[in-house]
Amino acid sequence: MKISKGKQLLILGVILVVLDQVIKILVKTNMTLGESFNVIGDWFRICFIENEGMAFGMKFGGMAGKFLLSLFRIFLFGGLVYWISKLLRKGDTPVGVVVGLTMIAAGALGNIIDCFFYGLVFSESTPWAVAEFGGHYAPFMFGKVVDMFYFPIIDTVWPEWMPFIGGNPFRFFEPVFNFADSCVTCGALYLIFFQYRFFTSEENKGVSE
Repeated sequence: MKISKGKQLLILGVILVVLDQVIKILVKTNMTLGESFNVIGDWFRICFIENEGMAFGMKFGGMAGKFLLSLFRIFLFGGLVYWISKLLRKGDTPVGVVVGLTMIAAGALGNIIDCFFYGLVFSESTPWAVAEFGGHYAPFMFGKVVDMFYFPIIDTVWPEWMPFIGGNPFRFFEPVFNFADSCVTCGALYLIFFQYRFFTSEENKGVSE
C-alpha cells in the first residue's frame, strides 16, 4: 500500500522528535549537570547543560522572556504545520521543500516538549545529583532545555604576546546544542542553499507567504 506524502512527512517528524527526546532523557537521567565525556577524541564531547529555551544555550529575558519564547515556539510550530499542509495541497511542491520544513517543525516541537513538560516530570538536575522521573522542578512552560553536543574542534589558548586577548582561551565552536537544534539548523540551511529558487519564484511567493 502506497503511503501518502503527508503521512511520510508525519512519520519523519515523529522519528526526529522521538530521537531528540530519547537522547535528552538518556542524558538527563544518567548525567549530573556539567558532566561530560569524550566521544571522538577531544573535539566531540557529550556535555550536559541546560538552558532557558533558546538554541545553542542562549538566554532571553528571564521568566517573562522565557514565557514569550514559549509562545513564539507554539506559533512557529503551528505556522509551519499549516504551511506544510498548504504546500502539500499544492501538489507540485518539491519534496525537499516540505522535508526541510518538517525538520524545522520537528526541532521546534522537540524543544517545546522540554520547556512545557520537563519541569513537571523530572527532579532538578544539579552538579551533584542526577535527575529522576517523578520530580517537579518548574511549572508548566518553564522547564529547561537539555543540551549535550559539544564540538570544541579547536580548543586552545591565544599566544601571550597578542594584545588584549593573549592568554585567553579560544574555541572555534563553543555552543552546546541538542538534536532538535540540529534539525532546525540543518533544515534551514538545506532550504537556503538548495531550495531557494522555490521560495523566490513568483508563482510560489503566494504559497510561502
